[in-house]
Amino acid sequence: MSINKIIIADDHPLFRSALVQALKTNMPDASFYEAESISQLEEILSDDNADADLLLMDLHMPGANGFAGLSHVTRRYTQLPVVMISANEDLSIAAKARQYGALGFIPKSSSIPMMQQSIESVLIGDTCFPIGVESVELQKDNELENYIGKVSELTPKQLEVFNLLADGLLNKQIAYEQDVTEATVKAHVTAIMRKLGVNNRTQVVLIANKVNLDESFGEVGS
Repeated sequence: MSINKIIIADDHPLFRSALVQALKTNMPDASFYEAESISQLEEILSDDNADADLLLMDLHMPGANGFAGLSHVTRRYTQLPVVMISANEDLSIAAKARQYGALGFIPKSSSIPMMQQSIESVLIGDTCFPIGVESVELQKDNELENYIGKVSELTPKQLEVFNLLADGLLNKQIAYEQDVTEATVKAHVTAIMRKLGVNNRTQVVLIANKVNLDESFGEVGS
């Protein structure tokens, strides 16, 4: 099995470094790319790396709001195998990851050998999810699915602005965070409202709260 490119997207540098070192043991010839945010991930993918063999993606990362980030990546790069890695071990989270296009879900508490085994399963065309995921029944929320779909269509920069709006930042503050002009932020906000089909930023924030993992993705049907 020849593996050329593996991307690790996680905002914790120590975890990224440890994972790279662990994987190099079994994949000494592979090239590893690291990203700490959605914008950095997009830069890597746009730099002739969309044909990467695997993306290991953290659930919580700057620019990614819950599963909107995962959906954003899996819809834009349909041929890229994605495995979600998370400190959250709830089976409903793993089930949602599968629903939004991930081919695997690895808890960060997993041992290195277990991580390696799970990753190798995906690399040979299989999937890797915790035992019991198949039995999880997720509540159907058509409104939520609609919002997730719309948010996933935002550009990387729009997705970042969307999340900063959700955090309550003003245009001036967002401009400072993004190192752009207020006019650029206003243009992003206008485009975001148009894509989401809303008329003001308050509605944008409400949608952000709706798709936020902590408020919406732990729900499991009976």
